[in-house]
Amino acid sequence: MRGRVPARPVGEIAEAAARVLVEKGYRAAGVSDVSAALGLSHGAIYTYAKSKEALLYLALLRLIRPESLEELATPVPAPTPEEIVALVEGWATGQAAFPTLIAAAGRRPRSSAVAEEFGGIVDELYGFVERNRHLLALVERCAPDLPELAQYYFVHQRRTLLATLADYLRRRIRSRALRPVPDLSAAARFIVETIAWFAWHRSGDPDSAMLDDEACRRTVRHLLLSAFLPGPDAAEH
Repeated sequence: MRGRVPARPVGEIAEAAARVLVEKGYRAAGVSDVSAALGLSHGAIYTYAKSKEALLYLALLRLIRPESLEELATPVPAPTPEEIVALVEGWATGQAAFPTLIAAAGRRPRSSAVAEEFGGIVDELYGFVERNRHLLALVERCAPDLPELAQYYFVHQRRTLLATLADYLRRRIRSRALRPVPDLSAAARFIVETIAWFAWHRSGDPDSAMLDDEACRRTVRHLLLSAFLPGPDAAEH
C-alpha cells in the first residue's frame, strides 16, 4: 500500500506561489499552476490555501514576515483586497520611508555637502531596491491585476517617491548645487530606473546577471554623481 504523502511546509507552498505569480502575473496564474510546481494534485493545494488570493497572501508573507508562516492555521482563508494592501503597507512603513531623501528634501541646501548628501540618497535607494527586489518583483507583477494594490503601490508609494526626489532636485538645482536638467520628473525617473535596473532587473538578464554586485553599486553611484554634480571634480565623489 502506498504511504501517505508527507505534508509540505507552508513556506514551501508560499515560495512556489511567489515563483508562479512573478512568472505569470496574478490574472494568468492559477491554483493549478502552483500545485503543478509543487508536484501536488489540484485538490491538495486547497489544504494549504483556500484561493488564489490566499496563495498571494502567503507569497507576500514569505517575503515580508517569513517567521509568521509556520504560525498560520491552514487552510489560509481568502484575504480581502484591503488585507493584502495592509500587509504591503505595513512593510512599506518600515522599509520604504527613505529618511535620507526626506531629510535632504526638507532642509536648506549646502553646496559644500551636496556630494555627500546626493551620494547618500543614491546609496539609500540602491540598498532598498537590492534588499527588496524579490518582493518588488511580486508586487509589481501582481498589482496591475489588483486595483486596490495598484492604487497603493503605483500611485501612493511610487509616485510619492518620484515627486519627493524631483522636489529635492528642484531645490538643489535652484541653489546651483546640482546641474540643471531639461525635466525634473524625467530626471527623478532616470535616477530611480537606473538604480532599479542594476540593483534588481539585471539579475534576470543573462548578459548582465554575472556583473559583480559591488561593482554595479559603486559604478551607478559614480555615474549618477558625475551626471548631476557640477564642475570637473564631480566624478571624484
